Amino acid sequence: MATKRMNILVYSGNGSTAESVKHCLYSLRRLLSPTYAVIAVSGDAIIKEPWTASCALLVFPGGADLGYCRTLNGDGNRRISQYVDRGGRYLGFCAGGYYGSKRCEFEVGNKKMEVVGNRELAFYPGTCRGCAFSGFVYHSEAGTRAAPITVSKTALPKGSVPDTFRSYYNGGGVFVDAPKFKDNGVEILASFTGELDVDPGEGSASVVYCKVGDGAALLTSTHPEFAAVNLDSDVDIPGLDKVVNALKEDDQQRIDFLKACLLKLGLSVNQEQTATPSLSRLHLSSAIVADTAKLVEALEDIITMQDGEEYIKDENDIFHLEKPAAWSLGSLANALPGSSMKDPGNEQSDNAGDQDKIIDYNKIVKRLVIHDKDQPESKATPYFNHQAFFANLAHYDGQSRESDGTFGKNLLYGEVVTSTNTMLEKNTQLLRRLPTGFTATATVQIAGRGRGTNVWVSPAGSLMFSTVVRHSMSHMLQAPVVFLQYLAALAIVEGVHTYDSGYQRVPVRLKWPNDIYGADPTDPSGKTFVKIGGILVNSYYSTSEYLSVVGIGLNTTNASPTTSLNALKPPVPFTLERLLARILTCFSSLYIRFIRTGFDRYFEDLYYKHWLHSEQIVTLEAEGGIRARIKGITTDWGLLKAEELGWEDRATGKVVELQSDSNSFDFFKGLIKRKE
Repeated sequence: MATKRMNILVYSGNGSTAESVKHCLYSLRRLLSPTYAVIAVSGDAIIKEPWTASCALLVFPGGADLGYCRTLNGDGNRRISQYVDRGGRYLGFCAGGYYGSKRCEFEVGNKKMEVVGNRELAFYPGTCRGCAFSGFVYHSEAGTRAAPITVSKTALPKGSVPDTFRSYYNGGGVFVDAPKFKDNGVEILASFTGELDVDPGEGSASVVYCKVGDGAALLTSTHPEFAAVNLDSDVDIPGLDKVVNALKEDDQQRIDFLKACLLKLGLSVNQEQTATPSLSRLHLSSAIVADTAKLVEALEDIITMQDGEEYIKDENDIFHLEKPAAWSLGSLANALPGSSMKDPGNEQSDNAGDQDKIIDYNKIVKRLVIHDKDQPESKATPYFNHQAFFANLAHYDGQSRESDGTFGKNLLYGEVVTSTNTMLEKNTQLLRRLPTGFTATATVQIAGRGRGTNVWVSPAGSLMFSTVVRHSMSHMLQAPVVFLQYLAALAIVEGVHTYDSGYQRVPVRLKWPNDIYGADPTDPSGKTFVKIGGILVNSYYSTSEYLSVVGIGLNTTNASPTTSLNALKPPVPFTLERLLARILTCFSSLYIRFIRTGFDRYFEDLYYKHWLHSEQIVTLEAEGGIRARIKGITTDWGLLKAEELGWEDRATGKVVELQSDSNSFDFFKGLIKRKE
């Protein structure tokens, strides 16, 4: 088994600023998606979660590095140092550059702002001294400038790099005496041009690359991740408009430099930037067309009128209800990604079509087409065939002894959405009125969610969907809601293996508690497995039942970021519509049986048949580092059972039970650590 490094983690905890985090996410996603998942991560997660094995790059953005120290000094920094020393990569912008240096000297002599002290990471073995240019003001653009820097092309041999360009600067330091640390593995990638307002020692390094054990750190004083298009030149600060205009003129050089830095860190970088996608229309339909109107009737008490148009205004999103009759072919282009059609009262609708700016998707009104006369035609949803989906759903339901046709009979589809889980779970007025089995699916997600520090990359070719389960309290004694994640995992594997004859040999397995793994096609031995899917279940109690949203992401036809089902050599390639129908009918059958029998011996045998962990030996950090052998899961609450091992790995008789929602798991390193 193996874990691929596919996560780019951007620190968003104490000390970071929201703006710096947003700029990091924006620029890195455009250059690295879908090969990597670029996600924000808290300080608590860095200290407690098993993130190191799957992390390709740890990024510290701008902010105030004292906040970083308060949160991460000690355990957090030890984990970061070990991660880098063992082959990981660290990227520090501005405050992240100070933080990655052996010593920070900031505004020495300024009693209100002075910060001086040694830093634990010490990737750069010298001092980062600032501000390189005077005028810095916290939480302001007052000290901003377009700082000219000279690039070392010999240190950045990959990619097309400029000789010079102007980079966003606001409070960064200079890496003092950088040329003197050449023998320590330090390379100067770029230097400030002109005089600085602090003593830089020898040289005037603004960006350095530091070899650290088997890994590396790249520290920069300026902000090459800040795109001028996302800066507000209308702020009442003298000269800011000129700074923004200068940065706009050098934006391509900025992009080329940032690409070269990421290549220097060993990452796979897109040749062309991935454009920020625009949201598409949503399409609501049903297996039986008349059921769509019935579903809308159930929503009547939350539908409001504005200027003669119907809206659902919920906690997270606003939905504008449309009828296909009013949706002419002339407006077809507006339904596809890239449209910039305005919506009444939607202050950000112009931004929806702007491919180059940071967009707050939660503020964009979502257009919802109600198909109550017929199912959507292919010209309306060219990347999802509704007729094929509903036909396959009926076919598989007809073959099943348990499925009652509930799951998938009401379908919400969008070509580009924020997150199917978010649309259902975070809009509670809508969720309370949706029936069990209501399913939302999409071709592309732009804000996919995962468990803990995991976020599933959601490019085209992934099967992404979320389904609603209304789980009565009367079932809880025999069938606890916690088992929904296990049923979902079983439904995926069983759905793949019963897709058609010959598919039972497709090598997919379960990783406890909620991940799907496939055999790595690059390993001829077939012993290496990589993640191809994940499950996220969110539940909350509401008037005698649990309302649950079961979210699933499964790489099906796309090769990135790991591998996909179609790379596992099935008899005939999977199609998204048919696979979705098969997984939903499997989930329906499993859920109906689960309500009747609980997680009985049938489910145990089925689960162990597919999981990766039988008799695996792990280390239990929470129990003092004891070794233990995985024996299974409990059938009452789904806890992981581990048998303690003593001398020569002989069982001691002690059994430890661990919860899936209060522990961190890195089975591939043989480690289990309880969260605190």
